[in-house]
Order: sequence, then C-alpha cells, then structure tokens
Amino acid sequence: MTKKILILHTGGTISMSEDETGKIRPNAQNPLATVSLAASGKVELVTEEIFNLPSPHMTPERMLDLSLRIRRAEAAGFDGAVVTHGTDTLEETAIFLDLTISSQLPVVVTGAMRSSNEVGSDGIYNFRQAVAVASAPDSLGKGVVVVMNDEIHSARYVTKTHTTNVATFRTPTFGPIGIVSDGHVNYVQTINPQEHLPIDRVLPGVFLVKAYAGMGPELLQALDRPQTKGIVIEALGAGNMPPQTLGALQSLIDHGIPLVLVSRCFNGIAEPVYDYEGGGVNLAQMGIIYCRGLTGPKARIKLLVGLSAGLTGRQLKKYLNS
Repeated sequence: MTKKILILHTGGTISMSEDETGKIRPNAQNPLATVSLAASGKVELVTEEIFNLPSPHMTPERMLDLSLRIRRAEAAGFDGAVVTHGTDTLEETAIFLDLTISSQLPVVVTGAMRSSNEVGSDGIYNFRQAVAVASAPDSLGKGVVVVMNDEIHSARYVTKTHTTNVATFRTPTFGPIGIVSDGHVNYVQTINPQEHLPIDRVLPGVFLVKAYAGMGPELLQALDRPQTKGIVIEALGAGNMPPQTLGALQSLIDHGIPLVLVSRCFNGIAEPVYDYEGGGVNLAQMGIIYCRGLTGPKARIKLLVGLSAGLTGRQLKKYLNS
C-alpha cells in the first residue's frame, strides 16, 4: 500500500548553501523541494514550500500555520507529514505541533547541521530517514517526533545541545525513543500521551526570563504591564529564586499574570523542595506554577498554547503540570 506523506519545507540550514567565502545563505529555492524518495512506489510525497526562512525567523504564528496545514492534511487522508526546519528553533516548533495536533497522524520534524553543498551535508540523509519514520506503521500514535542523525526523539523533551555538531539533538535524562537503522524504524520506549489543544490563534505577550546569581527585580518589573499575558522563569537549581526578586514576583501575581517556573539546569525536574526565602516552597505558596521536566523555551510554548486555548486558574495549572 502506498503511503501519502505531506512534506512541508520551512527553510533553515537544510535549505541553504555555503558561498565562496564560506558563509551560509538561504537559496532562492529549497534544494530538497525537488528530491524524490518514492522510486519504490511505497511512498507518495506531496511537497509544499510553506516558508523559506532562517530558523530565528520562526514565530508562533507560523507554527500555527504549520499545525493548521497538517490538520487539514489528515482530514484529506494523508498518512503522515514531514516538516523540514532550521535547527535553532526546531524544538519549539516540534513541541508546538505536538501540543496542538490531536491526532494519530505521524508527524516528523527534521533539519540539518550542514548546508546542502558542504562536505558531509546531512540534509538529504536526515530527510530520507524522516520520511521513513513518517511512513512507518509503528509511528502511529507516537505524537510529534524529531528525527536527526539516525535517532527518533520525542518533541516534548528533545533539545539542541551543540552549536555545530551533527549529533546536536539529544533528550536529556530519557534518551531517544527510537532509532532508524538500515531503513528500519525501531521504537525502544514510549512517551505517555499528553493533552492536546487544537488552537486556531496564538496570544502575544508570553515571555521567558532566566534567573542568575544576584538577580534583582528590574527585568520582572519591566514585564509588569497589561500587555504581558504570562511569564516562564528558568529558575535556579531545583526551582529557587534570589530573594531580591520576590517583591516583583508578588506584584506580577497580584496583577493576574501567570508565572511558570522551570529549572535552568540541563537535567532534572523543577519542584518545590527548599524552604527558605526565595526557595521553591516559598514560591509555590505564592502561587507560582511548577512545570515539570520541560526546558524554558518549551514551557513558554506550552504556556502560550494553554493561554491561547483560554485556560486559566486551576485548568491552566493542571495543564502545565501534566
């Protein structure tokens, strides 16, 4: 049976070339747009160049465009989707799609660390592996995954760990959920399903702040305004803040702005375990929401999706804690 796979190209290094000076620039057309992997007759690729943008140009509004296009593709009978993407913000787009596409449709996000004409370019190879995963029967119901360097990672936890290495995408603590070897797709673990919110709009005004030693209230005070809809804080250690920030945090809470806390640590989970001024116990008592296991950028996307779906109060807290 032939699988019909939607290919959505968005730009990024996977679509760029190195010029004569060694600088990497976007091409007028994505070189993958004309790649065909369907010679065997088992896969039919329907290719669309939905964007042609460097990864830092990606926005939640464009993520929503991708999500809506994939939802329409499922309704039209497609068997899977592959999104090619720049790696700088790939993990954020991947979790946005995972949170907003409430379906069994296999969705794979992939990219490249080397441009199309560099020695050792990994774009076509990663693209081929991504198509294999999107068309594999075992990918049904796995949620959105990221496929890079022969590994399959859950969109929920994968992160970019190196600026240039082709093995940059890793899942701290848990590891990949599968591998691709000699054309075979092998899943080695599963991820518990999460709540999906098929939103059709995204709210502005959701911010991310990183804590540091000696941090004062200034950054938080600058965000204490009516346009701010929510803030994610990458806190210290297991989830603690410098005491100088407590007044500004309380003011934000008093003004009804949801505050969500994660750890700035690479591994581990933020939780309220320390009972001192600015410790996690203190922060939780103030009403700050702990989001377990996500990085700051991913928690910001989850808060944005929850707020855009109209969640507030206990509903929002439950959603972020799940």
